[in-house]
Amino acid sequence: MWKTILAGLRARTARLVLSSIAIALGVAFVTGTLVLGDAVEAQTRDNFARSARNVDAAVHTTENSPNVEKGIPADFLQKIRTAPGVEGADSREYGSAALLSGEGKARNALVQPLPTTEKLRDLDVKDGRFPTKADEAAIDVKTAQVAKLKVGDKLKMLDKDNAEHAFTIVGTYQQGASSISMSGSDHVVVSPDGLRTLIPDQRIYEIVAVAKSGVTQQQLVDNITKAIGPGYEVQTGEQLTQATLAQVGDAAGEIKTFLLAFAAISLVVAGMVIYNTFTILVAQRTKELALLRCVGAERGQVFRSVLAEAVFMGFAASVLGILGGLGVSAGLQAVIGSFGGPTGGETEIRLPITWVTIVAGFGVGVVVTVLSAVLPARRATKVAPVAALRSQPDSSDDVARTGKIRIAVAAVIALLGGAGVYFGLQQEKEEPAMFITGGAVMVLLLAVLLLGPLYVPLVNRLFGKVLRGVPAKLASANAGRNPKRTAATTAALMIGVTIVAMVTVVAGSGRETMSKKVDERFPTDYTVKSNVYSQPLPKSFVGELAKVRNVEKVAPQLSAYGESPKLQYADVTGYPSDAIGSLVRPQTSEGSLTGMKDNEIAMRDKEAKEAGLAVGSVIPISGKDLKVVALIKDNSYGTGIVTLATAESLLKEPAKGYQNMLIKLAPGTDITQARADLERVIATSPVAVLNSAAEMKAELNGQIDQILLFIWALVGLALIIALFGIANTLTLSVLERTRESALLRALGLTRGQLRQMLVVESILMALIGAVVGVLLGAGFGWLLVEAISNPEFQISFSIPFGQIGIMLGLAVVAAIVAAALPARRAARNSVVAGMAEA
Repeated sequence: MWKTILAGLRARTARLVLSSIAIALGVAFVTGTLVLGDAVEAQTRDNFARSARNVDAAVHTTENSPNVEKGIPADFLQKIRTAPGVEGADSREYGSAALLSGEGKARNALVQPLPTTEKLRDLDVKDGRFPTKADEAAIDVKTAQVAKLKVGDKLKMLDKDNAEHAFTIVGTYQQGASSISMSGSDHVVVSPDGLRTLIPDQRIYEIVAVAKSGVTQQQLVDNITKAIGPGYEVQTGEQLTQATLAQVGDAAGEIKTFLLAFAAISLVVAGMVIYNTFTILVAQRTKELALLRCVGAERGQVFRSVLAEAVFMGFAASVLGILGGLGVSAGLQAVIGSFGGPTGGETEIRLPITWVTIVAGFGVGVVVTVLSAVLPARRATKVAPVAALRSQPDSSDDVARTGKIRIAVAAVIALLGGAGVYFGLQQEKEEPAMFITGGAVMVLLLAVLLLGPLYVPLVNRLFGKVLRGVPAKLASANAGRNPKRTAATTAALMIGVTIVAMVTVVAGSGRETMSKKVDERFPTDYTVKSNVYSQPLPKSFVGELAKVRNVEKVAPQLSAYGESPKLQYADVTGYPSDAIGSLVRPQTSEGSLTGMKDNEIAMRDKEAKEAGLAVGSVIPISGKDLKVVALIKDNSYGTGIVTLATAESLLKEPAKGYQNMLIKLAPGTDITQARADLERVIATSPVAVLNSAAEMKAELNGQIDQILLFIWALVGLALIIALFGIANTLTLSVLERTRESALLRALGLTRGQLRQMLVVESILMALIGAVVGVLLGAGFGWLLVEAISNPEFQISFSIPFGQIGIMLGLAVVAAIVAAALPARRAARNSVVAGMAEA
């Protein structure tokens, strides 16, 4: 029997190649995801271990520390250095400064001093050296790339008074991951003396120490605790490492879970392709299996022979998949790195291979293939020996009508999915609503898959009505001949298209909503903002901008962070009273913004309800009683909106300036000319940046497009597998219909018409899967939009028809490509040889 199996594999090698590629792609995604997860975890540990490298003790502030907002007192450093058992200690501090780019505009930068103790440096030199003089600096690798700076260049930074300080870049470095390195700002390291000239005020967030030889970490912690007194947290180096890893320890797991979901989709699609392949192969081998029964093979032997083929194919595909998984992992790491990386530190491509990855690759590849082949193998045991004495029938059990049991199971699954959707839509919080509804729509998708043999013929007939010509009509008849096979073939593509369409619809709805929100919230023409958080725009800028021709109104924005016994957070946003309700007009649920006065607040609806407040209530914030005059649904203003004077009064110190200024132009103004006029004014400030509503929308759209492209890339693998399935089905179908094709040629069908017939059949199958997938994706997208929406942020449902059209067009083009080789093979077959096929 083994010789028979091996002979059969050699005879059908070409038929199994496409199926092997499909399952290999699925395995590649799974193993690639596992390798990626291990790489991210290793990268995370390396990055964070670097920040705790050689650290034996670390001091941090706690909630009970005196003046916790000011950090650790500067004199603590000397106390720790003189404590028993301390070999060396350094403060880790930072300050914000403006880094001037080549165009003279400022970028926000965090500046740190170089640790004096070499062991405590969490920096690795990449080029050059570390600064030793007050006028020298080193920049991290990413800052060098973004700001286009290199060793030897002059680096100019501004202090809080906008005084310019020049430094010579003497090196570039790579830093371990920390709250500082993950801030998203540029990073600069200078000598301690250089830091004092640029940022005199210290903000120490951590002091680290290394122990002398023979002193344990715990002994060092005890000695330091005695030296500085109570009120501060002192950790051992090991505790620091574990605590730091815990801050982002879930990052690798979350990324792996996210990607494994897409890997599961790819495996389901690949499983359908394998199932379809073995179903067709068993149908084609009716006579062969019957002959085996005639010469004495038992049912069990036939069953095991089919499964043996599946094991062999799964094993071979797994080898290819594991190798391909390394490429997938490298590609995904490159994509994630372009998003800034999950840990904020060094990002390099790593390909760790563990025994878990290898076992998972072979296990998934072989198990999925074998499980997909079980039903066809079982069907093979039902072949009667007498079937060997007659010609192979065109139909089989696979053509049978959809059973009542399948319909009943699909109905039960659909009810469960519908109940899940209803439960998800009832959730108030966005995250559980999204996950519950998302899981429920996948259950509904399963029900739709089970009902495929019912709706596929209907959709096929609908498309067939618009077809003209004999080849096209024959293609429609062929696609509808075997509903189960066609449904299984189109289902693979339908899954991928459904998910892509669903994500696209949700992203498109979010894009449309955000654009509307920008227009609703800020019906202004331009916004001037400070590019450096620590250096706001001077108040005099308001008057300078107001003098620009055709500027109708300038409204500065001021954020104030207050305290209230009734609220967890009491941050408010202030605008001039005449701008509230005109230039700033969030949607209100109660009350009015017009004519707002000092000591009044338009409060966020959700927080007002949680605090038991309504229009007319009074809320104490930082010692002031503010009257609630309106409730707003928008959560972009913190606790609420107040007048500029009120926001000023809530500050502990007078505001030095404003972060943003809204500009409204007079009606009929030439936008291009106005921008040129405004640019001349803001050129006087190195930190001022001019933005328009259109640019704000473009920035938001760019972020959405990045996420969308990432999702498309992930689901794209499932689509590729699905198209392999179509090509595989057509290839096997050509072999199965050899006599039929020859007969059509004998009746007058030309080679070109035969090729046309197969191409149209491929397009029909692709369109059935793609169109049904688009409809399902749009419906599921609407459900997710409803689940995510809440009273404060209602997402407007929108279908991006352009992107959906592109997806349908790509499906048609891919179908034509998939049909190219099968069509060519069918057209080349000899009519006489084809008629002689048994």
